[in-house]
Amino acid sequence: MYTSPLTDLLQSALTARLPLIERLQAEDTNAYRLFNGSSEGLPGLTIDRYGDLLLVQTFHAALDGHDRPEIEAFYAAALPGLVCIYNDRSRANSRVVNPLPAEVLAEAQKPREFHEMGLRYLVQGRHAGQDPWLFLDMRAGRRRVLQEAAGKSVLNLFAYTCGIGIAAAKGGAAHVVNVDFAESNLKVGKDNARLNDLPIRLRFVHSDAFAAMRQLAGIGQPGMVRGKKMPAFPKLEKHGFDLVFLDPPRFAKSTFGVVDIVNDYAALMKLALLCTNEGGTLICCNNAASISREVWADQLERCAKKARRTIRELEWIAPEEDFPSHDGQPPLKIALLRV
Repeated sequence: MYTSPLTDLLQSALTARLPLIERLQAEDTNAYRLFNGSSEGLPGLTIDRYGDLLLVQTFHAALDGHDRPEIEAFYAAALPGLVCIYNDRSRANSRVVNPLPAEVLAEAQKPREFHEMGLRYLVQGRHAGQDPWLFLDMRAGRRRVLQEAAGKSVLNLFAYTCGIGIAAAKGGAAHVVNVDFAESNLKVGKDNARLNDLPIRLRFVHSDAFAAMRQLAGIGQPGMVRGKKMPAFPKLEKHGFDLVFLDPPRFAKSTFGVVDIVNDYAALMKLALLCTNEGGTLICCNNAASISREVWADQLERCAKKARRTIRELEWIAPEEDFPSHDGQPPLKIALLRV
């Protein structure tokens, strides 16, 4: 029986994941990457499952009129019952550009629940932003926070929809603070928290991360900088945390500071370190593929020395098997630092 090269690639990826999918299902997880194009033969194509949603995205070139039906037909047979939504993000700034028929758009904009390690989260195929509401390659980070959080105070920086904070609460954290600059992200985080029977109430801080970290570290955030009045920001008391999770975007610029994880990760790490209690844990993330793990580790070490903190232990947390890497250098790097 003839099968196309595309179908062969999809089948090979699915077959490779079957042991992982079985393990994930056993722990009440029904969200995972089904096809990771950069390492499985079609760079720029990703296919993710979030519960009953099949999210197909392209980042280099749009799918043609043959490939899209072929993908839908393959998964309709292999994993029946999923609603397929296609987002073409191959143009500038990864914006979703392809229109959908009205009935498909209605399905894409419908909030859906999915499960990860027994926790419930919301997802929509299309919403006001661009990225899915939970990044699946960060499952490894959320899994580790579940294991680390018991009895600890946790600070979740650049929290997005607060998956790390929710995992920390589920893992028995004593206190969890989620910080994000976008109120819309925190709203999804609050909705996610309400879906779960958490033992504590999470705190959600709508703030620029620089302003929040400076205050929590005890440095303070001036209301005037170089004669210029700063935008309003929530006032926070100095407070150290046992576990700090730092997951910044690749680049962002605000009045309070510049996030640049390629050229100046130290600007973020220094403040995060100052928010981390002595003997605590700082988990740093970097999703820039252009930075190798070794180069970044050296940057982290030098930053800690300048901040007069000692990295007693560095452990790499690798994305799980649905994010394979040819060279052992996945774009997402997660470093757990005992400081």
